[in-house]
Amino acid sequence: MHLRQIKPEIRILGIDDAPLVSKKILVIGTVFRGGLWLDGVLRTEVEKDGLDATEKIIEMTRSSRHYGQVRILMLNGVTIAGFNVVDIQKVCKETKLPVIVVMRQMPDFNAIEKALQNLSKPKTRLRMIKKAGEIREVKTQKRGLPVYIQSMGMDLEKAEEVVRLASTHSRVPEPLRVAHLIASAMVYGESAGRSRA
Repeated sequence: MHLRQIKPEIRILGIDDAPLVSKKILVIGTVFRGGLWLDGVLRTEVEKDGLDATEKIIEMTRSSRHYGQVRILMLNGVTIAGFNVVDIQKVCKETKLPVIVVMRQMPDFNAIEKALQNLSKPKTRLRMIKKAGEIREVKTQKRGLPVYIQSMGMDLEKAEEVVRLASTHSRVPEPLRVAHLIASAMVYGESAGRSRA
């Protein structure tokens, strides 16, 4: 999984979830070359506040015809579909791909821990969240707010380089921004005029 050089057209699989409108939540993956070209779209479903996100993401990634070309997985946060926590250590190991987590805000771990008490296996979920590693602030645009990243399978310096490379149109990397737009459109019929991405 060692990446000696980050090429401009490195294949990134960006994963984001759809709005929480039912018990089964759509999850979209977009395969991008850097932050410029969309090469493919993947989909799966996970349970809202469930415990299946890790396995579903591994299955979606490994079964894709793009799998052989993808070099990095990128997630919009370590939880999807509410508090369905992704074990990025396991995803990294099973897919043999580095994982970068991108967040728009610094997580409030006290609030997260409190919210988890309302769900099954709160200690398991919290353990997966905490083992996602160090959080680093990254400025991807000259102006505006930063993002916050974690990485598994590659050092934070390389992860920061990838996030900056892929953030061509906003502070959020294109694979995640576009995955969010597609996921929203699949649920509502169109994406919001102003994406939260």
